[in-house]
Amino acid sequence: MKIGIDIDGVLTDIEQWQLDYGSKVIFENYNKGIINPNGYDIKEIFDVERNLDDKFWEKYLFDYSTKEPARKFSDEVTRKLHEDGNEIYIITARFLTDRNDELGNKMRKTVLNWLKENNIFYDEIIFSPEEKIDICMEKNINLMIEDKVDNINTISKKIPVICFDAKYNRECKGKNIFRCYSWYDIYSCIRNINNENGEI
Repeated sequence: MKIGIDIDGVLTDIEQWQLDYGSKVIFENYNKGIINPNGYDIKEIFDVERNLDDKFWEKYLFDYSTKEPARKFSDEVTRKLHEDGNEIYIITARFLTDRNDELGNKMRKTVLNWLKENNIFYDEIIFSPEEKIDICMEKNINLMIEDKVDNINTISKKIPVICFDAKYNRECKGKNIFRCYSWYDIYSCIRNINNENGEI
């Protein structure tokens, strides 16, 4: 099986990171607290203008990208999935990685270093646009692990999607959508899907 894996929100807990760092920065600079804890990004969580969201990420993106640890057991599970005969494709739309300039190159190198430092196994990495359905189809991905609502809903129309649970994606339900809460929960789910398909 070819398995696609997102980074932000799947290999990392970007939800909690945004709540922690966002609440500190927004409070210290604008004396404002969390408005919507179920929001997807800084704009939604703190009900701020898009330009403030952009400023926040311009300042903190590389700090997040280098210091935020991988979720517990994601390293073990990616390796187990490989040992079981699956191919692992990291498919990320991380901010800046689509740019052909110095910042884009720096972020792509940062992502590769982070994956290495956190012992995340993969066969191939793809820096994709926000919408990942075309990449999934082009690479013949059989299953995607994702947290973003739009991608979950679009991709699940074609292939199974494991939705890594977050407050902002609780609305994602339906055929081909499997909700998981940890990396070993993901491993169990994939084994069950493989068993049903007769692949293990």
